[in-house]
Amino acid sequence: MEALSYIADYLDTGREKEYTGTMKVSNKLTLVRVILAPVFFVLYFIPLWFDMKSGAAKGVLICLLVPLLGFAEFTDFLDGFFARKNGEVSDFGKMFDPFADVFLHLSTFTCFVFSGYMPALFYVLILYREFSQNFLRMVAAKKGTAIAARKGGKLKTVSYVIACFVSLLQECLVRTGAAAAWGLDMETFRSVGIAFYALCVVLAYVSFIDYIRHFGSILKDAA
Repeated sequence: MEALSYIADYLDTGREKEYTGTMKVSNKLTLVRVILAPVFFVLYFIPLWFDMKSGAAKGVLICLLVPLLGFAEFTDFLDGFFARKNGEVSDFGKMFDPFADVFLHLSTFTCFVFSGYMPALFYVLILYREFSQNFLRMVAAKKGTAIAARKGGKLKTVSYVIACFVSLLQECLVRTGAAAAWGLDMETFRSVGIAFYALCVVLAYVSFIDYIRHFGSILKDAA
């Protein structure tokens, strides 16, 4: 209900044009990430839900996720590119873009926690950070300020992307049977992946502190 109230307040400010009419190209590209997030999640778990015995089917499905995730991440570049090129930069876009990033990455992280590639503790710490960041953006928007991604936040997102692909590569090697066929040391590979997730947590909180330093006064005024 609070979220609905927030949207209603946002529309009442006279900025409703960002929600009505034809959706901008940049926002459509951002929306692609929101749509592909559950698609990734479902495709990742289909072999487990249906107890697939065929190694070929499992291998094909997991390998399909590589270009799918790659395209989803590429839209993060495309939406910003077209927003600047077409003069579509807006307060709505500044909030929708990071929301789509988090929506996609938390969906993929959930898959990798289940598979044992990402420690649950790291996942929960990132979840807390992202919810706190979302709360800060919501309060700022209510005060008429749209918080766009800062350099620290962008670097954090890059670390998320790398960690996701490292884990996805591990799962591809396991499901296709390549890890066993090539005699790969997957425990070492898993340790490398955990190191990337640790980096994600560090960058997530460093960037969040940066946001608090620059926009914390909004929280004080709101309280």
